Amino acid sequence: MATFARPENALKRAEELINVGQKQEALETLHSFITSRRYRAWTRTHEKIMFKYVELCVDMRRGRHAKDGLIQYRGICQQVNITSLEEVIKHFMQLATEKAELARSQAQALEEALDVDDLEADKRPEDLMLSYVSGEKGKDRSDRELVTPWFKFLWETYRTVVEILRNNSRLEALYAMTAHRAFQFCKQYKRTTEFRRLCEIIRNHLANLNKYRDQRDRPDLAAPESLQLYLDTRFEQLKVATELELWQEAFRSIEDIHGLMCMVKKTPKASLMVVYYSKLSQIFWMSSNHLYHAYAWLKLFSLQKSFNKNLNQKDLQLIASSVVLAALSVPPYDRSYGASHLELENEKERSGRVANLIAFDVESKPENREMLSRSSLLLDLVSKGVMNCVTQEVKDLYHILEHEFLPLDLALKVQSLLTKISKLGGKLASASSVPEVQLSQYVPSLEKLAALRLLQWVSEVYQTMNIDNLSRIIPFFDFPTVEKISVDAVKNNFLAMKVDYKKGAVFFVNKSLESEGLRDHLSTFAESLGKARGMIYPPISRISFFFLSKFKSITRGSRGGGDSNPRP
Repeated sequence: MATFARPENALKRAEELINVGQKQEALETLHSFITSRRYRAWTRTHEKIMFKYVELCVDMRRGRHAKDGLIQYRGICQQVNITSLEEVIKHFMQLATEKAELARSQAQALEEALDVDDLEADKRPEDLMLSYVSGEKGKDRSDRELVTPWFKFLWETYRTVVEILRNNSRLEALYAMTAHRAFQFCKQYKRTTEFRRLCEIIRNHLANLNKYRDQRDRPDLAAPESLQLYLDTRFEQLKVATELELWQEAFRSIEDIHGLMCMVKKTPKASLMVVYYSKLSQIFWMSSNHLYHAYAWLKLFSLQKSFNKNLNQKDLQLIASSVVLAALSVPPYDRSYGASHLELENEKERSGRVANLIAFDVESKPENREMLSRSSLLLDLVSKGVMNCVTQEVKDLYHILEHEFLPLDLALKVQSLLTKISKLGGKLASASSVPEVQLSQYVPSLEKLAALRLLQWVSEVYQTMNIDNLSRIIPFFDFPTVEKISVDAVKNNFLAMKVDYKKGAVFFVNKSLESEGLRDHLSTFAESLGKARGMIYPPISRISFFFLSKFKSITRGSRGGGDSNPRP
């Protein structure tokens, strides 16, 4: 390893080697200088050397050399001139981005070139076989070899920088900027695998921040500036996750935001909470959790009505109508009927966990936790004034499905209202954080609710109905679909009906006669017999104990009598 009297000599030697085409030797020269303990005092020449060093690392795609050099340079300038490290890292990321964009522009078939599931994986076996079998490589494989290495290096650059800047109060602004750029990289090029890795890396950084509280230069989350940087990073992560349609990762991002705010016992600003609930409503809709989706919409409505001063009447009507239709889309029965104790406990725990996310209570207590249900949700719609803001069509639909009794005219009235409702919607001009509202997305769920209500009301009027007549009064679905809907309703104890295809009829059973006790009458009868037998024939242990005590008292008495009156 060559030694230099001054840092300028090392830089001059590296430039000489570069001029004669020996970039590898120049890189090793600068690397040995940066890692040497003789030159630990920072000077402006150190910054020039690092600029040259990262340029060589990018040209030669030496990610590990770049990471090692940046870690050493962080130790040199961290206490003297931290701005120098920021400039070097920005230059490093800029060079890597330019190289990747250049390779992208040179590739004519970008879609095929970037068709790689994992940037950190090696070459696929079929690619290696093709390279040996075919004499000339195809254009798609040449594009892959041109573009993929540079995008792999760019991803490695983001990972390196995020790891170097983690959990340092002096570098947290640059850390947040790098995380945002990495998120945009994943979004622009649809890198779902890398996005999941990046989320896990950032999640681990926050966990280590809480674990090692005596760390030097540790960021203080109680400081408003630090908390805002960490919070903005999580919200950017949430936005990108929903745009990439990674709904599981988006839900974990929601939990990250809630967990972060529970650490500091604070609630974010209303503008951020609007984003939070709008994304949460999307997540629950995609997972078919209509109850939680409706509660998220209700929270979103309350925020917009309270804090958005620019909200016009049309946008308020659309948001309120979405809340009501989302609430009506919730199935009118509880799915916990017939579930085991373990399933009920798991559902209770899951419901409490989601309730905390929806309420955003940073100091949640189990005794104060609100139970989420369809009935309480419908009561909230009235008490919080949502029904006063909806369109007339939505209000009429709500009263027909929840308060009126129209067993034969239901379908006709509901169908005309749903046709009008499906045409409502659009982008909200005065609520930019709220996604585009399209009320037509609720129509299938509302048609299912209308079919359930009709079956429920018909069962109270008729005992038997022809299948053709039943299909005629439920125009939303064909009879196999109606049968599928009714099976789920019967399973959850909402309806009591039987279908007889041989007779071509549907039989509605009075639920009062099909009570829980009568359904399980054999088991109930067996339990009663067991109790009666126990009363007539007590358990053996009690009988044995009774006779044993009697026997002992008799034997004691006989022994005592023998001692006082001996036989002659």
